Parts: sequence; C-alpha cells; structure tokens
Amino acid sequence: MHLNTILPKIIAKNRLHARWLNTLSLMENTGARKISASEDPTTVTYIILKHAAEEHRHAFYLKKQIEKTGVELPTYAAEYLLAPAFSKYYLNQLDIDVCRYLKYGMNLSGRELRFAAYLLVTYAIEVRADELYPIYQNALDDVNSKVNVKSIILEEEGHLEEMINQLQQFSPDWQVHAQKAVEMETSLFAKWVDNLAVEIG
Repeated sequence: MHLNTILPKIIAKNRLHARWLNTLSLMENTGARKISASEDPTTVTYIILKHAAEEHRHAFYLKKQIEKTGVELPTYAAEYLLAPAFSKYYLNQLDIDVCRYLKYGMNLSGRELRFAAYLLVTYAIEVRADELYPIYQNALDDVNSKVNVKSIILEEEGHLEEMINQLQQFSPDWQVHAQKAVEMETSLFAKWVDNLAVEIG
C-alpha cells in the first residue's frame, strides 16, 4: 500500500491523525538526537547545529499540530503512536546499516565514521522528507484540514541542499555512497508503510 492511499484514512479519524502526527514528531526528535550524538565537541559546525535545532523544532511543531485534532497525546508511549515498534526501529536500523557499510565498505572508524554516517543517514532521510511531507500536505489540503506542514516542507528543502554541499566536500564519489544510503532507507520505509497499513486496517 502507498502513502497516497493510507494518509486519507489516517486524516479522516482524529485519533489516528493525532497518533500519526505524534509518530512524525517522534521520528523528527530521534533524528535531531542522532545529529546531536554524532557531533564532535570541538569541530561541530554551524550547519550541524542549525540542522539539529531545526529537526528539534519540527518535532515540537508536529506535537503542537496535534492540538488541532482535539486529541491529547502527552508522550511518545507506544499507545500514542502508529506502528510504534517499527517507527522506533526504522531510523536506528538505517543508522546501523549505514555504519556497517562505512566500516566494512569504506574502512572508516571513530570520528570519521560518525561524521560520514551523519551525512549519509541525514541525506537519505531528507530525500524521504522531500517526498513524504508534500504528499501529506496535499492530503491535508484535499480535506481543508487545519493541520499543515508547509513550514517543514520549506526547511527540509533547504536541508537537502545543505547535505549535498557537505557530501560534495566529504567525497568525490559522494553520489555512489548517497545512493547506497537511499537504497537502505527505501527498503526500511517500505516496511514502515506496510506496518502502518496493517495498523490502520
């Protein structure tokens, strides 16, 4: 099943919609925490700090949008999420897969591996965000929902450009490595969507 089919079903029911927003918030927050965890305490750059801050803000913004559904979801506990186990597994597994590729495929370790993993995982997630949020916004527009994610769409477009700039500096073969990360993410994303479909019936 595709997101275009799933999202109208989610948006049609306030509680499902609230849990969807909470799930997106969890994922943005996980991404922000992963960026912060990958930071080198000395050489962390303006771009990395900006990116972590914006991902945290997206997590907060999505939480705030839940109010428009009239449903209260206080935490990221499983009962307040959609496909909770896989939603938590998805980013962590992508991180593991990319780190394995960098360690064994590129022979990286330590600080180099952490930074390269940040670049590739974040790039793959930004490619996904550039697809997911506009599909979601279109579904919201179709039903004149009060919820909107337009500000996130604008920032995610900027993030993708920033990631490409950083990747170009990282390696002349950046596109080969980035494509590997995208392939890993695509497989995990498909499974996540399958899990969502099962949950909403």
